[in-house]
Amino acid sequence: MIPTLEWTAEGVRFLDQTRLPLEETYVLATTSDQVADVITTMVVRGAPAIGVAAAMGVALGVKNSSATTLPALTSELEAIAKTLASTRPTAVNLFWAIERMRGRFFALAAQPGITLDAIKAGLIAEARAMYDEDIAACRSMGAHGAALMPASGGVLTHCNAGALASCGYGMALGVIRAAVERGHQLHVYADETRPFLQGARLTAWEMMHDGIPTTVLCDNMAASLMRQGKIQAVIVGSDRVAANGDAANKIGTYGVAILAKEHGIPFYVACPWSTIDLATANGDAIPIEQRPAIEVTHHGGKQLTPHGVGIENPAFDVTPARYITAIITEHGILRPPYTEALRGLEVEAAH
Repeated sequence: MIPTLEWTAEGVRFLDQTRLPLEETYVLATTSDQVADVITTMVVRGAPAIGVAAAMGVALGVKNSSATTLPALTSELEAIAKTLASTRPTAVNLFWAIERMRGRFFALAAQPGITLDAIKAGLIAEARAMYDEDIAACRSMGAHGAALMPASGGVLTHCNAGALASCGYGMALGVIRAAVERGHQLHVYADETRPFLQGARLTAWEMMHDGIPTTVLCDNMAASLMRQGKIQAVIVGSDRVAANGDAANKIGTYGVAILAKEHGIPFYVACPWSTIDLATANGDAIPIEQRPAIEVTHHGGKQLTPHGVGIENPAFDVTPARYITAIITEHGILRPPYTEALRGLEVEAAH
C-alpha cells in the first residue's frame, strides 16, 4: 500500500506528490486551511484522494474548533466546508465528500443531548470510514475490470489514476494491478501527461514500485504506437462522469480516446460511484479547472517560453461517451447506452 494520505493524532499526513519520483517526503497538515492548500497545490491529487482529503479537512477543522456552543460550531463547519470546496472545481468527489461530512454533522447535531466532543469524534470516524471505503471500492473495481484487460500486451494510460490518486490500490492502475495478480502479462505505456507530468512521475513510479513493466511516452507518441500494434487497451480514470457518460479526465485524454477509436482499441474509464454526477446532464456542463500559467511556462524552475506569450492551461478535457467502451465502477461494468446504465446503477448503489 502506498500511503497517499493518513489521519494521525497530529493532523493529516500526505505523501508530497509534487516531489515524486525522486523524493519520498511527507507533509503534515494540522489545520483545515492547510489541507485546502495541500489540495490546491496538488501535494495530494486524484479525485478520490481529493474527496477523502477534504473529508479529513472538515474533521480536522471541527476537531480544532474552540467553539463552546452548537450554533458556533455549525458556523465554523460551514466556513471550513466553503474553503475546502473552493480548492478544485472539476473533481465531483470533493463536493460529494464535503456534503457527506455536512450531512453527518447535522445528523449528529440533531441527537438529543449530544456533546460537541461527540460530534467531533463522529466526524473523525466518518472521514476514516470514507478512507477505508475508498480502498475497498478500488479493489472491487480491480476485480470487475481485470477481465477486460488483454491476456498479454500493452495497456496505455494517461495521467495517474492509481494508488496515488486514491487512498490505495487505485482505479485504472488498480484494474491493471488486479489483472497482473491474475496472471495477465501486461506492459504499461504511461503518457507523460504534460504539463504536470503525472504519468512520467507518478504512474511510472507506482508501476515500477510493483514490478510491472512500464514505458513512459511523450504525449504525442500514442498514435504511432497504436499503429504499430503495441497498444491493446487504454484505461484511464475520471474526475467527473456526467449522466450521459461523458467523462472529464486530465487534459489530453480526449485526444487519446479519439486515437483509440480510430485504431479499434477499447477505451475504458475506471472510477468509483462517488465520481458519477447524475445531476450534470452532459460533459458541456462540467466545470473545467484552469491552472496557473507557470506550470506551462516553467519546468524545474527554468523558463521555457518567451516572456509575454499567451498560455492555455486547462487541467481537464471531456471525452464524449461515444468514445468510451465501458465504465468500470466498484458496483460493476457499465456499457452504452450510459444514460440508462447509470440510472440503473444508481438504484442498485442505493441498496
